[in-house]
Amino acid sequence: MRILGFEGPFSGTRHEFMVFGEHRQTVPSNTEFSVPQLKMLLRQVGLILGRKVDAAEWEGL
Repeated sequence: MRILGFEGPFSGTRHEFMVFGEHRQTVPSNTEFSVPQLKMLLRQVGLILGRKVDAAEWEGL
């Protein structure tokens, strides 16, 4: 996510998080993300960036 402009990851109380401007995005702590976790992360990052991040762009990260 750093390639998209996020800073971090930083340690939180339960999970690490990344920062984009004034927005804070929690990063799940498990080694493999579930499908619902990944869908939520993709949706939230798109809202923070103000644009949709397509599959090809995610593949390139």
